[in-house]
Amino acid sequence: MNEQDSGSGNPSSTPEAIVKTRKGFSFSIVWLVPLVAVLIGGWLVYKAVSEKGPTITIAFDTAEGLEAGKTKIRYKDVEVGQVESITLARGLSHVIVTAEMTKGAEPYLTESTRFWVVRARVAAGGVSGLGTIFSGAYIGIEPGKPGKRTLSFKGLEVPPVITTGLPGAHFTLKAETLGSLDIGSPVYYRQIKVGQVVAYELEEGGAAVDIKIFIDAPHHEAVRRNTRFWNASGLDVSVDAGGIKVNTESFVALLVGGIAFDTPTNLEPGSPAPENQTFRLYDSREKSLEAAYVEKRPWLLHFEGSVRGLTVGAPVDFRGIEIGRVTDINLEFDWKKRAFHIPVLIELEPEKIDWVGKKTMDRREGMEFLVEKGLRAQLKQGSLITGQLYVALDMYPDATPAKIVWGEPYAELPTIPTPLEEITRNVSKIIDKFEKIPLEQIGNDLRDTMAHLNKVTEDLQKLVQNLDASVVPAANATLEQTQKTLIKVDRLLNAESPTGHELKRALGELADAARNISILADYLERHPDSLVFGKEKGNEK
Repeated sequence: MNEQDSGSGNPSSTPEAIVKTRKGFSFSIVWLVPLVAVLIGGWLVYKAVSEKGPTITIAFDTAEGLEAGKTKIRYKDVEVGQVESITLARGLSHVIVTAEMTKGAEPYLTESTRFWVVRARVAAGGVSGLGTIFSGAYIGIEPGKPGKRTLSFKGLEVPPVITTGLPGAHFTLKAETLGSLDIGSPVYYRQIKVGQVVAYELEEGGAAVDIKIFIDAPHHEAVRRNTRFWNASGLDVSVDAGGIKVNTESFVALLVGGIAFDTPTNLEPGSPAPENQTFRLYDSREKSLEAAYVEKRPWLLHFEGSVRGLTVGAPVDFRGIEIGRVTDINLEFDWKKRAFHIPVLIELEPEKIDWVGKKTMDRREGMEFLVEKGLRAQLKQGSLITGQLYVALDMYPDATPAKIVWGEPYAELPTIPTPLEEITRNVSKIIDKFEKIPLEQIGNDLRDTMAHLNKVTEDLQKLVQNLDASVVPAANATLEQTQKTLIKVDRLLNAESPTGHELKRALGELADAARNISILADYLERHPDSLVFGKEKGNEK
């Protein structure tokens, strides 16, 4: 190459690029890195999609303690999901929690699946969720039984009792009220805890409360078809001839309530109760031991006096045996009689009365016979402390004759006043009679009589004063003269005086004459003819 060709100023001296075309495909190592990245990304996407569980929504009243991206869903302390987002529902009535479940949870997400928030709680049944104070709240889950699948749920505000998978049996109890029972309240069998209350709800229509309980195995086999359940809450205090008795199942039942059950010895126990059988929950053990009577007959009673202390549910007894209860109390005004009446509706159990002997008498005929013989209803006081009243049925043979009023819808039994009302009536009669006494006239007469007595008293006082002035000296003179006369008589009658001797001799002659008269009377009695013929000779004696 010469200098001319190497000069920079000559364009013809610039070298030209030579492009060569290769035949076939040539792979460059530069493409290996993005290809591996795509493969890894695709594998990760596939893994994430294949391992992703279902997404569900849970409605709660509040999101207290929940955080999106942090709050876990746990079952037996095993993480089975996580909260992804929390939003307010339309209308702001509740919150919607969206959560992602782990793979394999689909079969357990059915209509019976339950969710609730686990946080620290202090309730009557105890303290729970203390671990959440440090770790934070989480959502608990109870997997549902096989059924219709769903992805939308309504969360529980109160944690349920988990019984899924536990050996035992569920039963339902019907009660008029819940009382002090709550979820977790214990169930006792012969004072041993064998189960607990797991749920409760109002019966359809609101007439009763359905209480669901769970009895652990093997104690659930002690529940028979004739088993009786009763409320064992608080203290059971009874007073009888043996004294005061206090019973309670346990200290826990005393505080938070409880349920007990047993099978009465006077009943056939029957076969084991099936799962979910419904039983009646009695108020006490004594109530559960009473015989169950199906027939109940309503009767109407009318009372004119006060029924203060009588309440619905008060017992109706006959000579101390409870045969019914009060079901309703009303107040009526009778325009015809211009008086108030208090109709009291009672419910009797006629099966408690056995008609012995005469088998042909029906119950209506029997009640008419009893009323004819004096059956009456009366209010009596059951307690001096509380003043509670009850209805007592008894026989009063001396009661005013009455009959049953067979009306509709209720037949009416005759009543008699209470003992207090009888006393009040008698006192009223006495007061009425007392009011008829002319007390004012009697008072006026007494006042006039006292004035007259006062005048007589004054006259007597004046007379006494006059007696003291005139009569007393004359009386003294008379007494002195009388004393002198008595002295003279004493002297005259003295045996030593001449008069005395003469008097003594005269008395002797009188005695001889009396004796001769006695002899003559005796002779005349023996010889009455001597008065005509004279005294015969030989009859001188």
